[in-house]
Amino acid sequence: MQIEGGCYCGNVRYEVEGDPIMRIQCHCRECQYISGGSPNVTLALPDAGFGYTDGQAKEFRRKDLETPVTREFCDDCGTHLLSRAPSLPGTVLLKAGTFDDPALFEAPAVAIYTADAQPFHHIPEGIPSFEKTPS
Repeated sequence: MQIEGGCYCGNVRYEVEGDPIMRIQCHCRECQYISGGSPNVTLALPDAGFGYTDGQAKEFRRKDLETPVTREFCDDCGTHLLSRAPSLPGTVLLKAGTFDDPALFEAPAVAIYTADAQPFHHIPEGIPSFEKTPS
């Protein structure tokens, strides 16, 4: 699969090529902050096939966590582009809303951190759901 995408203002662009590892719908409280209240939908892909083609994202890591997720975003418009989780080395978690064609995400295959889900979040019927991260 090949995906091109970028931020809202167009200053940061990326390309990625590789076989999707997982289609995730995350309800964790951190993702709710990043998304503005909704669950975050991300496509996990091998980091080896990922690269910025224009501009460079700024990184953010929480200082109060022992092994924080690295979140990459556009320093101009604030668009959250991807995450890199220490628990998933060699993987980028691309935000589906940043794809030039978001329909490439298709549908989530799993819902995680449902313990943090809000009453207005929708979890598609029939997908595996986990209160935290599945082991």
